[in-house]
Amino acid sequence: MWHLYFMSRHPDFTQFLSTPEPPELGPGPRTGVKSQAELEAQLLPMLADSTLSNERRQLVRALLLLWHDHLDASHGIAQNIGNPDGAFVHGIMHRREPDFSNAAYWFRRVGRHAVFDDIANQVTTLLKASDDRALEARLVQNQNWDPFAFIEACEEVTGKGAAQVRLLREIQRIETSVLLHCFVA
Repeated sequence: MWHLYFMSRHPDFTQFLSTPEPPELGPGPRTGVKSQAELEAQLLPMLADSTLSNERRQLVRALLLLWHDHLDASHGIAQNIGNPDGAFVHGIMHRREPDFSNAAYWFRRVGRHAVFDDIANQVTTLLKASDDRALEARLVQNQNWDPFAFIEACEEVTGKGAAQVRLLREIQRIETSVLLHCFVA
């Protein structure tokens, strides 16, 4: 029942996460993403029709622009949202840029975000299925998501195997999906 109420109030923004591959850990670009003009043409009317606050609309827009590898446009929006949600998107953008120390700065401004528990649970499930206990222990400590450990893992992945990169990209997908759901709730 809640799902029907939610869907009647908010368009399905998750459709914009349906790309052939999750984002690269770096800036991209990758194939299969929408151009900024195409994304904005589809997204802006949906945002206007939603009951989201203007700030939430901007957070959704910044996050989806980032998903489609439009880092500069996402950055321009996120840096003007002065709360933990804006800092979260800003931190992801700098992690992908890659500017890892700046990403850590923004995640310090996030603090303990409400979505960290959901991210921790989904990442734990993913990593148990992949049997990567070392990465699980590193990223999820005492059932708590550690965004700083994730930043470090993304920084260290250069030269690592393709399986490790795929896992980190999938974790980035989880992070984005959970955060998007938070913004539209």
